[in-house]
Amino acid sequence: MAGYRDLLRTPGVGRIIAAQLTARFPSGMTSLAILLHVEHITGSYGAAGLVLAAASIGQAIAGPITSRWMGLWGMRRVLTLTTVVCAASITGIALFELPVPAFMVLGMLAGLSTPPVQPAVRTIYPKMVNSRQLTPLFSLDASLQEIIWILAPVVVTFVSTQISTVVGLLAIVVILLGGAAWFISSPELGQVRIPRSKRRFGKVLSRPAVLLGTFVGFLLVGACAAVEAGVVATFGEGGVEAGLVLAVFSVGSLVGGLASGSIPMGRWATARRMAIVTVGLVITTISLNVWWVGGSLLIAGIGVAPVFAAISAMTTSSVKFSDTAEAFGWITTGQLIGAAAGSAVAGFLIDGVGPVGAYWTGAVFAAVGLAVAVVFHRGFPDLRHADPSPLPDTTTIPIQTV
Repeated sequence: MAGYRDLLRTPGVGRIIAAQLTARFPSGMTSLAILLHVEHITGSYGAAGLVLAAASIGQAIAGPITSRWMGLWGMRRVLTLTTVVCAASITGIALFELPVPAFMVLGMLAGLSTPPVQPAVRTIYPKMVNSRQLTPLFSLDASLQEIIWILAPVVVTFVSTQISTVVGLLAIVVILLGGAAWFISSPELGQVRIPRSKRRFGKVLSRPAVLLGTFVGFLLVGACAAVEAGVVATFGEGGVEAGLVLAVFSVGSLVGGLASGSIPMGRWATARRMAIVTVGLVITTISLNVWWVGGSLLIAGIGVAPVFAAISAMTTSSVKFSDTAEAFGWITTGQLIGAAAGSAVAGFLIDGVGPVGAYWTGAVFAAVGLAVAVVFHRGFPDLRHADPSPLPDTTTIPIQTV
């Protein structure tokens, strides 16, 4: 913890972490709010899963594109435009009772315009701290984002079930606008300029660490999305148990992330951390008792933030600074496609065989992620004695000869 205190004393670090966490807080609320709202209107978890899938696909398409735009037009311009469009789309979902295809269109528009806060802040981090502090900063970031997943599900579940799902969605809009305004106004966004990448779009995926991080992230988030749908279906939309159980899941992730911050990351780091998630999710399928589900998700959560931290550190160390935002855009895309797949599969299995189908979906996604991390462990960089900072951008310097 002393290392984290020193890190937070670095000028600007505490402020930018707080600002980006606030800006990203709606990400822990939106999926659950849409799930509850659409299911309330249509009476079908399958329909709600389709709307969530449309939103996630929209985010997946936009992720690397809007991230790369930040190098062309600047972070503030891109973040402002996307925030306004996203807020308008979520407002439309809240205020209008529409057929499922229309909800899907609005969901996709909201996804396409999701502000690229995560790629922006993870591009800024290497310019704020020294190389020794970068890996702990990624661990701290991955851990503190679990505050979102601890508080957001409880807040949105309580508001949506005890007041109305419309109010739940409108609350998201208010937080989105306020949080994004704080982050966009942060001095660091003006001090750090992302260079225009000289590589063609998508070329960054040729880096093994980026490609593997994208695929592992896809499977991990797919597992988490399936579990989220399963918890809501298990404990119903009339109580607060679902939000509390999901909060316990996030507490495990918070603890695991903070504990792993000082552990060196070798080629097997991602595999070891995915193993914890897999074991916890497999245990979850044994019983749907609230204490059993909460306890097993606590175990699974211990590995979640450490996996995200490993993906961030290994991605940053494998690309040039000008490609960092796009790389994290692709990482985000993989995670959001995973959310779409996990939500859709879990939704239909809930309608078909009950909530246990969602937990099995999560366990299978995690197990495949573990297998990928094991089989392709050599594709991850060994950072135990290496600098995790981005590779320097180089250019040709003309030399005058006599």
